[in-house]
Parts: sequence; structure tokens; C-alpha cells
Amino acid sequence: MESAEFHNALALLDWQVELGATEAICDEPVNCYELPETLAKPKTQKAAQGAVGAAPPPPQVDPVAEAQRVSMAAQDLESLKAALGAFEHCELKRGARNLVFSDGLPGASVMIIGEAPGRDEDREGRPFVGRAGQLLDKMLAAIDMGRDHASAPVYITNVLPWRPPQNRDPLPQEIAMMRPFLERHIALAKPQALVIMGNISAQALLGKRGITRLRGTWTECFGLPALPMFHPAYLLRQPAAKRDAWADLLSLKARIANG
Repeated sequence: MESAEFHNALALLDWQVELGATEAICDEPVNCYELPETLAKPKTQKAAQGAVGAAPPPPQVDPVAEAQRVSMAAQDLESLKAALGAFEHCELKRGARNLVFSDGLPGASVMIIGEAPGRDEDREGRPFVGRAGQLLDKMLAAIDMGRDHASAPVYITNVLPWRPPQNRDPLPQEIAMMRPFLERHIALAKPQALVIMGNISAQALLGKRGITRLRGTWTECFGLPALPMFHPAYLLRQPAAKRDAWADLLSLKARIANG
């Protein structure tokens, strides 16, 4: 006669088969939901690097130091433009259409430094070609100067060679990254005087902001006389400031005339 324990065990076995169990693997049941007393610690990055055959991490590049190195290697404006175009550490390059390097005549007595390209500049690859650029041309023509002027040409560039997304203000790290290129650009262009247009340019070249306070007062930058001025884009928004801009233009004209 079969015992009740046998029938209970058979019923339990049938129940497990209905649940999907197909074979018995261990003599003792295993609780899959029970956590082990100790968990294996994940390998640290240092330990992973020490494993046989593990590749060492790529060296960290200081973009400012790299900018200083490659810009100082340039011996003329063409090689500086090529070095800037090959520089891969500025994210602005990936979203821009064109490198905006310069316009006007290299070697001109006046070098104008704007802030950053806008949409029109990004499309054409030249600085100051939009509405602000058209106003700048009129301002320069009023004192018998211009980027294509026969006897009094100017040379024009920007702090940043690539357009920031949505025309946002450049970030401090972007300015710091491009400053070595700008410094070398000035040295190779060899102007007699600098015109620093706008707050971003003043921050990059003079380490100061507040163009309303700075404008109209001659200062020195990289050993050259420098005149901070309102950016033409600001004058389009604030026409009343054109009177101050006219006074600055007359000051520039007098400075160049007197050598």
C-alpha cells in the first residue's frame, strides 16, 4: 500500500511540470531570488588598464596649449589659415559651414577685430558681410577708409573664426582656445593700430567687458595702440550711439594720420 507521502511528492512533481520544469539538476532546490552574502566588486578602470593586452587611454590634449603650438608654427597668414582650418579641438567648427578668416588687405595700417561670424558671414566665409558689415563699410567710407580702399585700406577679422550656434555669445573656453590664433594673426598682419569692436572682442583682447565704458579711450594690446568701439550690430539696435561711434572714427582717423 502506497503511503500518503508518496502521493504528496507525486502531486508536487506534477505541479512543477505544469509550471514548466522539465528536468531535475540538483539534489537540493536552488532559490534564484536569494542574494549572495558578498557581491563581486566591479573592476576599476586602473585594474582594467593593467590587464594583459589592454590599450592605454589616449593622452589628454590641452586645446589652448595645442592652439599655441600650431599657431606659433605658422610663418605667414596662409599657413595660419591652414592651421586654423585643421584645428579639431573647437566644437564650433563642426556646426559651421565655413571658416571665416579675414577680409581686406593684409598689412593695412588698421586691423579691425570683431566678435564672431553671423549667418551671412558663415555662408560666405568672410567677416562683416551682413547688415552690420554694410554699416561698417559706410562708417569706414565716412573717414576715407575701407577694406578695398586704394590709399587707406583696412584688414578685418574676428575673435572666433566659426559661427556659434544660434548666434549665441562665445563661451570663455572657446575664446581662450582661439586667442593664440588671434594673437598670431595680429603679429603676422603687422597693423599699426587695432580697432576692437564689441564686448566679446574687448574680453578676448583686453580681459575686460563693458564696451560703453571702454569705447573711445585708446589703450594698448599686444604692443599696439588699440581703440575699443561699439560693434556695428549694436549701433543697428541703438542708433543714438552712432554719435559716439562717429567721435571714435574721427579719433581713429587722426591717430592714423599722425602716425
